[in-house]
Amino acid sequence: MTTERRDTVDESGESGQPQSGAGGKSPGAPPDGGKPQRPREPGGGLLMGRPFGVPVYVAPSWFLVAALITWVFGGQLDRVLPELGNLRYLVSLFFAVAFYASVLVHELAHTVAALRFELPVRRIQLQFFGGVSEIEKESETPGREFVLAFVGPLLSLVLSGVFYAGMKAVEPGTVPGVLLAGLMISNLIVAAFNLLPGLPLDGGRMLRAVIWKITGNPMTGTVAAAWVGRALAVTVLIGLPLLTHTGALGNSTADIGGMETVTDALLAAILAAIIWTGAGNSLRVARLRQHLPDLRARTLTRRAVPVESATPLSEALRRANESGARALVVVDGQGEPTAVVREAAIAGVPEHRRPWVAVSGLAQDLTEDMLVPAELAGEALLERLRASPATEYLVIEENGEIYGVLSTTDVERAFVAAMARPQS
Repeated sequence: MTTERRDTVDESGESGQPQSGAGGKSPGAPPDGGKPQRPREPGGGLLMGRPFGVPVYVAPSWFLVAALITWVFGGQLDRVLPELGNLRYLVSLFFAVAFYASVLVHELAHTVAALRFELPVRRIQLQFFGGVSEIEKESETPGREFVLAFVGPLLSLVLSGVFYAGMKAVEPGTVPGVLLAGLMISNLIVAAFNLLPGLPLDGGRMLRAVIWKITGNPMTGTVAAAWVGRALAVTVLIGLPLLTHTGALGNSTADIGGMETVTDALLAAILAAIIWTGAGNSLRVARLRQHLPDLRARTLTRRAVPVESATPLSEALRRANESGARALVVVDGQGEPTAVVREAAIAGVPEHRRPWVAVSGLAQDLTEDMLVPAELAGEALLERLRASPATEYLVIEENGEIYGVLSTTDVERAFVAAMARPQS
């Protein structure tokens, strides 16, 4: 079982949730020029609650793992407590739920620490082989990064100690004794596994923090910890089946059949894939964060031409072409901006109809949330766009003058360019 902490950043340039590619409208953009919608709350399964104001989701894959744990632990109970009969599966299901409650406590430790450091947490998700706390900003110092990573395994160790004390207080060989022993061992395994020094595990983030402190460069720490994580993935892929087959994990070779061997190999492959993919994602997000300062509203903004609402589209485009502008802003009689003409709407009007279509019919009315200061950059710019999804925004100077129009498609292209740049 693994638990990890994931720093997130919008990788598509859109104002919604992270996407795997760029292009098209932003997820929250109005389809027909209506009022922009608020971003949807991040999903990811069944909402279980909001401890500390952070939504907790159970992913569909959890139910598969819970069923697997119930089946495996039920088989062990049959050897230890054969008198239970079929009731052993009910006890096993309780164990699966209790174990993932322990994983939730592990993730809540990360969440509380992040909130203490004023880092926003998007959600907690319990999923296949563990949980994820999605923390949206990077720690400001290596010390905070180390603490943020360490509190999860620390809480798992504390829980293991609590279950050990409970196990000593009950009679061995009983249902409570077996459950407490299983929870003690499983939390100890979670803590030990997460302390391994490779991303995306907590130990990898601790290693990253140490290298960051030594070198003064967080990117150097990320690269080193990510490659250690990839080496760890290979080690798990090869080493876990060997350890099981040789009996180093408590199984004798005589007890291991073909099905058990295949199961061990499959488990090792899944764990290795999770670690390898997480390490790669950490590198990708770090590279994006490294180039975020280059993402500036002023440099991405298109020059705009002000036009009145009754201006025919053909005339507005003529003025834009003459001045070298790439956007249109609708203004009132006093020259105050009231709307932004949508690029997608312009493309949808045939050229022969453009003299007869007024720009007002193609414009999105401006709201206060659609006004973006020209000096916004990096994560501050992304947070502003995420808060108010739209296809275009009006960029203004400090004195309120119109600077131009910012299109989400341009932000997407900037993200693609950032991902393609070599690491420095």
